[in-house]
Amino acid sequence: MSCTHNHGAAAGYPELNLGSNAAKWQKNLTQDRMGQFLDGKWTDYNLAGSLYIARVDDPDHVQLSVWSAPGRTKPLFAEAMKQNFKPAKKGDRYGPSWTNHWFKVCLKIPGDYTKYERVQFEWDPNCEAMIFTTDGTPLQGITGSNGGDRRVEYIIPHDVVKSGKHEFVIETSCNGMFGTGSEIQAPDMDRYFTLDLADIVVPNLEAWGLRWDFDTLRELVQTLPGNSILQNKALVAANDIQNAFDRGDKEGSIKRGRKIAERVFGEGWEKKGAKIYEEGDTPPTLFGIGHCHIDTAWLWPYHVTQQKTARSWSTQVDLMERYPEHRFTCSSAQQYKWLEKQYPKLFKRISDRVASGQFHTVGGSWVENDSNMPSGEALARQFIFGQRFFESRFGARCDTAWLPDSFGLTGALPQIIRQADMKYFFTQKLSWNNINVFPHSTFNWIGIDGTQVMCHMTPVDTYNAQVTVGDLRKGEQNHKNLESSNASLLVFGNGDGGGGPLARMLESLRRLRAVSNQSRDLPVPTIGNTVGDFFSKIETATDAGKKLPNWHGELYLEFHRGTYTSHGSIKKGNRKSEILLRDAEYLATLATLHDGKKYTYPKDKIDESWEKVLLNQFHDVLPGSAIGMVYDDAEILYAEVAKDGKHVIESAFDVLCPDSVPFAPGCALPAKATRIVAVNTTPFPRREVIAVPAVSQLRREAVQVSTAGDVAYVLVEDECGGGAVGVRGMFADIAPATACVTQNGDHVLQNSAVKLTISKGRITSLYDIALGRELIPEGESGGLIIFEDRPLYWDAWDVEIFHLEMPTKLEFAHIKIAANGPARASLTAQVKLSNSTIDVTISLDAVPASTQAKSRAFFRFDTKVDWHQRHEILKFELPVDIHSDNAYYESQWGHVSRPTHRNTTWDAAKFEVCGHKYSDLSEYGYGVALLSESKYGFSTDGHMMRMSLLRAATGPDSEQDQGVHEFSWAILPHEGHFLQSDVPAAAYLFNSPLHLRAVADTGLAHATSLAKTPFTISGAQNVIIETIKRGDDEEKDGAASIILRIYEAFGGHAKARLHVSSSIPVKKASLVNLLEDEIKPLELNDGVVELEFRGFQFHTVKLVLKDADSASSSSSPTSTEWVAV
Repeated sequence: MSCTHNHGAAAGYPELNLGSNAAKWQKNLTQDRMGQFLDGKWTDYNLAGSLYIARVDDPDHVQLSVWSAPGRTKPLFAEAMKQNFKPAKKGDRYGPSWTNHWFKVCLKIPGDYTKYERVQFEWDPNCEAMIFTTDGTPLQGITGSNGGDRRVEYIIPHDVVKSGKHEFVIETSCNGMFGTGSEIQAPDMDRYFTLDLADIVVPNLEAWGLRWDFDTLRELVQTLPGNSILQNKALVAANDIQNAFDRGDKEGSIKRGRKIAERVFGEGWEKKGAKIYEEGDTPPTLFGIGHCHIDTAWLWPYHVTQQKTARSWSTQVDLMERYPEHRFTCSSAQQYKWLEKQYPKLFKRISDRVASGQFHTVGGSWVENDSNMPSGEALARQFIFGQRFFESRFGARCDTAWLPDSFGLTGALPQIIRQADMKYFFTQKLSWNNINVFPHSTFNWIGIDGTQVMCHMTPVDTYNAQVTVGDLRKGEQNHKNLESSNASLLVFGNGDGGGGPLARMLESLRRLRAVSNQSRDLPVPTIGNTVGDFFSKIETATDAGKKLPNWHGELYLEFHRGTYTSHGSIKKGNRKSEILLRDAEYLATLATLHDGKKYTYPKDKIDESWEKVLLNQFHDVLPGSAIGMVYDDAEILYAEVAKDGKHVIESAFDVLCPDSVPFAPGCALPAKATRIVAVNTTPFPRREVIAVPAVSQLRREAVQVSTAGDVAYVLVEDECGGGAVGVRGMFADIAPATACVTQNGDHVLQNSAVKLTISKGRITSLYDIALGRELIPEGESGGLIIFEDRPLYWDAWDVEIFHLEMPTKLEFAHIKIAANGPARASLTAQVKLSNSTIDVTISLDAVPASTQAKSRAFFRFDTKVDWHQRHEILKFELPVDIHSDNAYYESQWGHVSRPTHRNTTWDAAKFEVCGHKYSDLSEYGYGVALLSESKYGFSTDGHMMRMSLLRAATGPDSEQDQGVHEFSWAILPHEGHFLQSDVPAAAYLFNSPLHLRAVADTGLAHATSLAKTPFTISGAQNVIIETIKRGDDEEKDGAASIILRIYEAFGGHAKARLHVSSSIPVKKASLVNLLEDEIKPLELNDGVVELEFRGFQFHTVKLVLKDADSASSSSSPTSTEWVAV
């Protein structure tokens, strides 16, 4: 064995340590030091003092003039330019809140600025603004103040800098990105904003580059694990940059610092620009897409959103010119339509970017709607109107539904999404759950009918990502389905109040990609794909979703449960508008079929009304979580819908019931109008007691007159559904309804089948006479109840589980008999609160709720509340002697079953849930339902059924729900389980009043013969015709068409027969999707179409008519009508 010895003093590791001073770092101090380089008190010594080379703001270089629009008006560019402008200067204050101020800006650019790479104008009004060219083209948005969304720079084109002069226009709006209030409180209506900057500036681009380098290094140090190779490498580089910075040689220091940063980013990485995304050996797992979530209204009204859209989207077009890899996506056809109308030049620029593949439409809906409370047909219209708009303007439909911020998602959505020609869905709001963590990131979402969509909830848990190291790591580490797919969507950009991506975010993304090309310590991000591309990759990687986990049913948000109740008048406006438009479409369709040559289907007017309803279904408007200004606008829109809808109906009745007049409060009837016609717009047979004015010529029609003599009660019966009938006398098979007071002072309402008793102000007995069954447990009672309602933070949004610990039961007082049969018996009562009064009329009719065998009558509660409570929630409760682990609640085109117990935290989280027209608790043989005509909040806790009636939050609307409310609900006992009951039909009828017309004796037979439906269903009681309307593609088809939407209501298979009247000249029958694309042709044999349904499935049937001239329509697929707010 040999050994080699080296005894020389060759260079290398020295034998003696002669003063080496490289002690082990105190790492925390080195990390803390990093803050000194960018911020703090060392501005004269650190990088912050080197970010700008030159700045001028004097009147010789910057000349301003201003015109302030009167009040809170929002004039557009052309109007503003006609006004007289007066001198303005930096430091002036503008306001109050929500006002708009137009500035003309004239710059004289110093001659020596031409040598610089960039010259920019900085405008900071401490609020929002938008820069226009002098011909009115929006160039970009401005976001003032010092928040993370700050963007105050406008880059002056280099050729303009050479010319030495530049003129442009700025619209400045006195609101911040999040309105004018503090956090989520009511807005400050008298806020003023100071113009802090109006400067011509030369930025030091190399210094800014170093700042962004250092920002990324700092994030790597602060975010990565404490002893990882990349974290230490970044810390060493950052420390060396600081050590190399010499305030006497700042330019040299900046260049040295940028070179040091290349140790982490890679040599020459910046020169590669967008090509940096083409490098690296590891496939990307985070797919970046720029996004700008603009709430269509929230802490600001609709008209401010119109400005926000233009500001935000013009900014993205500007960024695309500097960052060719930038891809931006935005939803909401309504916002595009506003832009098209108000900013046509910007709309053209965006259309060009859509065509080039840089600006991506997404969502396919009219707005990012609430999906708890809109009806099934309304949700369908969200996608019908949205997809048709996108296709008509941009030549393509969206492939991905997009509801990232909606407060829970109905299980009806997957079927509606697929029927709207989409198969992908993006959301993330369930990351806000306050009890359970949702278990999936990428999964198959299976709806109540079995339809699936591929769903991704970004593990980054936000649609407003800032492109930080933390965002990238969360996209990987928080991904809950890495076993089946490791892809995550990085949705980045400032949002909620708009803004979108900033240059710093795109710079950060380039740097993070450069780092990930060098190190495996960081997930690999990329950019340039559409959202559809992202889903398509997952679809391929998971064998068309077969490797993904499944989630069945609703995506219930364990948060914001108070939104089912907040702003009751808006909920009522929504429900009434949906039903009004259903009736308007139905009657207008009948009118065209009867006399299409004289009557034109008012499609444009109906569509305009639908757009208003769909707009108000935005996910911060319908839920009641916006400021008061929003509801002022929303109420106006609902009033317009009511007016126009009633006009459409009246015009249709001019054809269907000529010479008839409606029953309208306060309007006298013609003397010859002696007969009543009741038009049933529902598909259900019905017997009903109707209250009408007790005018002399109608007395003979009445079976009962009120004690005061001003109201008459008539009986009507439509044996088939969808008919028009006259009135009739008392039915031989019906016993009278009565009201009485017992010897012990109890008040009783009773008919032949059911009885309700009020004792000491509470409902103590609900008795089924026919079965001899008491439904209220002994010792318990029902009635109104009020709870303290003080959520942890989100006032209008949340009702927390602990509110149930603070109840106060209320008692009916001053109870009187108001009517005593035979058709209707009723009691009046009053409840007094500390600051509110509740007047209730409780009624029971002699006739049952429906014509189904063994149907019971319901007890109706008509309520008028003068409401002035604060932070309390009013409910109606009813304990019932029924045991079931689940209760049923109506949802869109079906129902959902939810637990009545709290076995698990998932069960306990559903202490307040959304329902539509009913909730039901049933066991074998019997059940009880609560019917609602405008309320959506329900709960069933064991055997206690509750309906939420009113809330009283104070933020963000300080006057939420204050004032007078009128609403109704009902108790419906029923023999048999819910699945065998008439509850869906009864709830439908409860929400759909008969249309009453007065006619002369000679007109009765004619009127009742015309207003009858030509479409009926047989063979399946669980199948319901929901919608009858004219087709949307008549111009394309070259023929008139009828659309019928039909659904299965109970959750079971069905074979149904659709009967079409022989008077309808049908050329072709087809099964189509929501957009009227043919799925398959249907056979029409002797006026019958056979249809098969699975549980909760809906079908759209299209009937093309033979003679297009027989049923004219005002259809205009490119109508320029728009919602003016």
